[in-house]
Amino acid sequence: MEEEDQQNPQQRSYWSRWSKHDFFPEPTFQNLSSYKDALSHTPSRLKDRLLHRSSDSFELLQLPKQSENPMKRCLTWWDLVWLGFGSVVGSGIFVITGEATRDYAGPSIVLSYAISGFSALLSVLCYTEFAVEIPVAGGSFSYLRIELGDFVAFIAAGNILLEALLGSAGLGRSWSSYFASMFRTDDTDFLRIRVKSLPDGFNLLDPIAVVVLLVANSIAMSGTRRTSVLNWIASIASAFIIVFIIIVGFVRGNTANLTPFFPEGAEGCFKAAAIVFWSYTGFDMVANMAEEAKKPSRDIPVGLIGSMSLITVVYCLMALALSMMQKYTEIDRDAAYSVAFEAIGMDWAKYLVSICALKGMTTSLLVGSMGQARYTTQIARAHMIPPWFALVHPKTGTPIYATVMVTLVSAVVALFTSLDVLSSVFSFSTLCIFMFVAIALLVRRYYVKDATPRNDLVKFLICLFVIIGSSIGVTVLWNADKRGWIWYVVFGVIWLLGTLWMAFLPKHRVPKVWGVPLVPWLPALSIGINVFLIGSLGYVAFLRFLICTAVMVAYYLLVGVHATYDVAHPIEQDSKTEEGNQSAS
Repeated sequence: MEEEDQQNPQQRSYWSRWSKHDFFPEPTFQNLSSYKDALSHTPSRLKDRLLHRSSDSFELLQLPKQSENPMKRCLTWWDLVWLGFGSVVGSGIFVITGEATRDYAGPSIVLSYAISGFSALLSVLCYTEFAVEIPVAGGSFSYLRIELGDFVAFIAAGNILLEALLGSAGLGRSWSSYFASMFRTDDTDFLRIRVKSLPDGFNLLDPIAVVVLLVANSIAMSGTRRTSVLNWIASIASAFIIVFIIIVGFVRGNTANLTPFFPEGAEGCFKAAAIVFWSYTGFDMVANMAEEAKKPSRDIPVGLIGSMSLITVVYCLMALALSMMQKYTEIDRDAAYSVAFEAIGMDWAKYLVSICALKGMTTSLLVGSMGQARYTTQIARAHMIPPWFALVHPKTGTPIYATVMVTLVSAVVALFTSLDVLSSVFSFSTLCIFMFVAIALLVRRYYVKDATPRNDLVKFLICLFVIIGSSIGVTVLWNADKRGWIWYVVFGVIWLLGTLWMAFLPKHRVPKVWGVPLVPWLPALSIGINVFLIGSLGYVAFLRFLICTAVMVAYYLLVGVHATYDVAHPIEQDSKTEEGNQSAS
């Protein structure tokens, strides 16, 4: 019976996939003996995976078959623009602005948002070229798998999942804070349950955040088109409220609150820029919807670039309005805008702002759930996690299993973990992924397997090393409190020469439809800014990131490398399995 199910998977009910073969169909995991044999070959398999690169056609044509049922192409550029707006606005401006303004930047939070917005726009350009040519659900995972290989893609995939879990959890807790602020502004934690036996940062249980996550993700599972329509209707309504917030902030605000503009110096401004980068995350969710876009070559550039340009302007204006309404030392960390309106005597407006914030965070959860599930789906299609999560429901056209996994884990994280703990890890993961995508774009333009001469490849790698190395050099100088201009000029000139040399190298691939302009300058600048922002996050964020990455590498060595190796070498593995079965008999 099990063999028949394996041969005719599409004849089985979507809800009856609970056998061991559904989760671990690879020969390595057939029995304990086969797994021990696979572990003994870990070095050779790891080498194979490190050198392996996927292809556009494989990601586009072969991997989607693992889902058995296709996702429905039902999204237009209008849907994607508002998906971008709905996923981004609310996920940060209402969530992290208060903490970043009060603790780090003060009124210079405006510049922090401008810096992060510029960096995000560079990343958007890199994403857009990939998404147009490779319109699949995997987003950055697929792009890195093609250009930088399986191992780098897996590290990115692990961070993608980490980003998804922490981002959803952070939104859930912020939703709870804003909801509480509608009743009590003096204590936005009063709806949470304090557990004294747990350490600080994990001792305020938040059941409301769990409920919100479960409801939002349930809606997202019901269908892509339905969720999209709900999102853009709600987002248009919230856009009017955002205009109201900006106008009131400028009319009722006090410019005296803008001094001192840099209370923590330039360091505080850059530190805040790294943290508020969270506010721009979500645009990659639009790239994940490429598999469901009707005309990816037209819809994706409009959706990504159009929405991000608008959002950057909106964020800067909203941050300036907040800084004018209230002194930065008095801004509430969790529900900044609601408390600010109460401070200027507009108590009724705080309810309107809170409703807008709750709506923004709800649509961010909806769109985020859609994108996160599609990331997970593509990762599962590659067998880096069990392919059971890649299955798409035949009626809804959505990956329900993947959505459920992300929902449940993020709900557990949201129940225990405070916002400040979540934000630093989240920003680190996001910035690393965006840096990898910029590197992958340069690799895509300058290196084509079996076509690029070895000489050109060596020159390209030297240039890439110079760009990354000089970016790290500037970051180290800044974090070491070295403010003399000489060394900054030295590293700046090195970065400039490395990029200029790369610009004179021959490109071995030309974009078919839409390409990033000014290559290699814009991707190289994206690398530099992302490295600098990563360096501004601090020691604790590095430590948390390294611990999480170590866990991912351990999983890859024990499971991922063997599953993907089996998929890449099916004939060899089938032969070994038959030999093992004959020996057992």
